[in-house]
Formats: sequence, structure tokens, C-alpha cells
Amino acid sequence: MVWKRVCASQELNEGQSVEVVHNGDVIAVYRHAGMLYAIDGVCMHQGGPLARGRLVDGTVICPWHGWQYELSTGNHAITCKPMLKTFGIQEAGGTIEVDLPE
Repeated sequence: MVWKRVCASQELNEGQSVEVVHNGDVIAVYRHAGMLYAIDGVCMHQGGPLARGRLVDGTVICPWHGWQYELSTGNHAITCKPMLKTFGIQEAGGTIEVDLPE
């Protein structure tokens, strides 16, 4: 694994998200309820961009068709089935970094 810089801390305010592409994989990074989260950034339904989704009570809602995923687990919020990978995330020295596979 490798810690990859996503953005400066000040660039990701509460309730915001950013999309990162690493080795062809799309990762969505969120700051929600004072916590940071990083999950696969593509909806399992039809490939919607999850970084553009709406955040509600610890879930992201896909902007295309409304599929919902838990930020902390990547599980589908309705069925509770695991669907999206999650990634380690840290904030240090004014930078947000995600732990990504090499």
C-alpha cells in the first residue's frame, strides 16, 4: 500500500467530496460529520459518479439512480450487502491522504 495525497485539508470542507483516479480506479473521498471516508467512486448499479452524490446520515446517494452506500463500510444501505471497497484515510500536516494499492 502507498499513501497518496488527495488534496490539502482546506480543500475538503464538511459535506464535500473529491474524486481521485489511481491506476485506473476511481476513489471518492468525503468529509462527513467530522470524519473522513474513502470508497470506490463508481456506483455498482450503472457506474454513476459517487463523488457527486448527496451525503445523508453516513451514506452517499448516487446522483444517477439513488443507490445508497454506507461511507464507513461500502455496504449497500438497503440490503447491507458489501458492494464497494473502502480505503484507509488520514489527515496530517494539512494534507489528506488515502492508502491505495500499488
